[in-house]
Amino acid sequence: MHDRFLRACRREPTDVTPVWFMRQAGRYMAEYRALREKHTLLEICKTPELALEVTLQPLRLGVDAAILFADILLVLEPMGAPFEFAKGEGPVIHEPVRDRAAIDRLRVFDPEEGLGYVLSALRLIRRELDGKTPLIGFAGAPFTIASYLIEGGKSSDYRRTKQIMWTEPEAWSALMGKISEVVRRYLRAQVTAGAQAVQLFDSWVGALSPEDYREHVLPHVRHILSDLETTGVPVIHFGTNTATLLEAQVEAGGTVIGVDHRIALDDAWPRIGDRAIQGNLDPLLLCAPTRVAADRARKVLAKAAGRRGHIFNLGHGIVPETPVDHVKAMVDLVHSVPLAQA
Repeated sequence: MHDRFLRACRREPTDVTPVWFMRQAGRYMAEYRALREKHTLLEICKTPELALEVTLQPLRLGVDAAILFADILLVLEPMGAPFEFAKGEGPVIHEPVRDRAAIDRLRVFDPEEGLGYVLSALRLIRRELDGKTPLIGFAGAPFTIASYLIEGGKSSDYRRTKQIMWTEPEAWSALMGKISEVVRRYLRAQVTAGAQAVQLFDSWVGALSPEDYREHVLPHVRHILSDLETTGVPVIHFGTNTATLLEAQVEAGGTVIGVDHRIALDDAWPRIGDRAIQGNLDPLLLCAPTRVAADRARKVLAKAAGRRGHIFNLGHGIVPETPVDHVKAMVDLVHSVPLAQA
């Protein structure tokens, strides 16, 4: 069933639980590492033919969906905040945004102009996959993008981000408003270009309390997701460390809620209500002995209890040290458990 992923997103019956993995195309695969020896990450993202090649690489493992190969920070350059991936350090924003003047200089751009190469890649991938494997597009969520912009890269505690949020709420709102409009336009353009589902990655939002999320983040995420839900494609709302935020995330929107491995699936599902759920194996279990990973995966499936609308995934992305054969074994295991659904 090539459409079992989309059927599960709509909470329709499927023969088995669909499975795909965040960062399923990447450094754990030898063919990706070979490509990276010749090209930088940004070169691959900006060359549609290379993005196509990398997007297709993990499909040989039997996953039920392809996800566009890109990066959540690609929106920064056309906004006027150039960055680079420094070796061993991750993304580095050259001029962090830390005052109202810098926020005011950021641009809200047309996706076809600012990120046309991503949309070209989507069209190319969709043509290649059509009728075989569903294609997922994605973007970073406002808080996660804002934290990179303000911190200048990765952060362990997001102290600068929180200080602006708390001490300059008007400036914060202006920043989040610009980012959310950029992301809304970008995801809509991805759907137009052929994405059959989209995922909003709020990777760092778990650093916030429920009160701060509701006041400073939720309205901006809702601006994106309430619009995307009108496109008719599934919208996956994903975050990490969000066990305390699930009800607020549901208020913000999304037809599928992603949950990480820090909360049991059967505890999370009643809290998100009448929606599909995605998750939620610890990514590091794919590096564990296969019998251990298999046992834990079966427990995830048992907690889903055959209910419609479960998409098997990780709590976050595949780590580079993951053996490829472990990923293949996990796909095969999930697909080996039949679902008795009327």
